Amino acid sequence: MSERTTAFHALHRPGRPLLLPNAWDHASAAALAARRHPAIGTTSLGVAAAGGKPDAAGATRAENLDLARRLRDLPVLLTVDVEGGFSDDPDAVADYVAELAALGVVGVNLEDGRPDGSLAPPELTAAKIAAVKAAVPELFVNARTDAWWLGVPEALAEALDRARAYRVAGADGFFVPGAPDDLVERLAVEAGRPLNVLHRPGGPGLADLGRLAVARVSTGSLLFRAALGAALHLADAVRTGRDADLPAAPAYGWVQALSGPDAAARLP
Repeated sequence: MSERTTAFHALHRPGRPLLLPNAWDHASAAALAARRHPAIGTTSLGVAAAGGKPDAAGATRAENLDLARRLRDLPVLLTVDVEGGFSDDPDAVADYVAELAALGVVGVNLEDGRPDGSLAPPELTAAKIAAVKAAVPELFVNARTDAWWLGVPEALAEALDRARAYRVAGADGFFVPGAPDDLVERLAVEAGRPLNVLHRPGGPGLADLGRLAVARVSTGSLLFRAALGAALHLADAVRTGRDADLPAAPAYGWVQALSGPDAAARLP
């Protein structure tokens, strides 16, 4: 493995979860790198919405590649949400992920949810995982099941069956957004791979999730949606003449320093 992919794999320690914040453009990624996060992910909703496209519809193949190119010089490990891989042809998915890896990407999220609200057959997602691992063996493949996200019947049994199939196919991690808190520890034990869960405001914190053997906690689209919410709140406050009551915005000069030809050298 390369030094970067080895470092990314090593960040997944059950019981000591990696906080993986999710960025949607260069500024958000560079700002998170400046806050010394060792790794960041992309958020498919943020990337899609920033480009005026729908999320989870296989519409952002080009946008992901473009963003990876723009982030390649940042001093941070990058994993990309590729939805379902933008194809049902496992070889085409592998070719696409290999393009991302060539840009320095060290991991991908590959999900089984479909735009019509159904789950892809587990053997199809497993075939995509196997093809990716054959093409780029060192890349961290975080296999995501949307069993809870889509509200399928018997979600636990479905998720565990898929965890086994994806593990056999070569997945390096297992992601279960929406899984109930009381099932997280069982999933962490039975998945057989580092477990990734989605941070939920008001839910268990990092320390609590660590005690449940979680290895990675993602923010998903939360940071992007919070940024939009703050922008709307501030605009409404300015319009009505009231106090916005928000944390101080980053200074112009600090944001300006995140970009430009020498920006990467100025970041930690």
